Amino acid sequence: MGVINVSPDSFSGDGLADVGEAIARAKQLASEGADIIDIGGESTRPSSTPISTDEELRRVIPVMEKLAQELSVPLSVDTYKLEVARRALDAGANMINDIWGLQKEPRLAELAAQKGVPIALMSNQRDSPCRDIMSAVISDLKRAIKQALSAGVPWENIIVDPGIGFGKTQQQNLEVLQHLEELQVLGRPILLGSSRKSFIGWVLDLTPEQRSSEVAFVQPGDQRLEGTAATTAIGIAKGADMVRVHDVKVMARVCKMSDALVRGV
Repeated sequence: MGVINVSPDSFSGDGLADVGEAIARAKQLASEGADIIDIGGESTRPSSTPISTDEELRRVIPVMEKLAQELSVPLSVDTYKLEVARRALDAGANMINDIWGLQKEPRLAELAAQKGVPIALMSNQRDSPCRDIMSAVISDLKRAIKQALSAGVPWENIIVDPGIGFGKTQQQNLEVLQHLEELQVLGRPILLGSSRKSFIGWVLDLTPEQRSSEVAFVQPGDQRLEGTAATTAIGIAKGADMVRVHDVKVMARVCKMSDALVRGV
């Protein structure tokens, strides 16, 4: 899953404010091996300011409409807002990626059921920090799955995401990856979104001060490439079925090699 951020304040430094740039970037990711393009209009970094539905629509819909006409790969909309998801599906999106796992907007499940599209449900601890992270994640995802099924989403259209970041401590992020195979008890495909996340910078001692002293053309996320590759490979070995990444060309190769070793594909 290749990431397109049409938010100027993206945490990973790859935010795109121009529709043309977003279209070109999506086509590049598809050519580099992305099987799905995930388009989001609101930054999910912890200190970001939420944007209005109208602003999110303004950022996302023109890109979605254009890509639906020009790309053959499936498109996902990264949103927790009902109207944004509805308009994105009407514009050509094939999937909903909900970072709040139906906590903020339960009606997203009804929409996914009505439209017959998959929905990715993430476990998000920003409103409920906890100590026993794996128990919390599994319990939260069981709740989200039950909600989705009750709303009419077919079992085969549900994807789960443990939510690397999103209210977890840096140590808890490592713990989730170390025990990712425990999510297989849920019986659903596992989506892993560890790409360029801050815990990689934490482990590798890439502090903001170190990053700001680097040459100007190097974005902060680029310094987390090797760490992202490690989390991707180990994540696949631990049961991840999908990975959401910014650096598609490199990570597609990591996925292919990891699959060959783990699954013989």
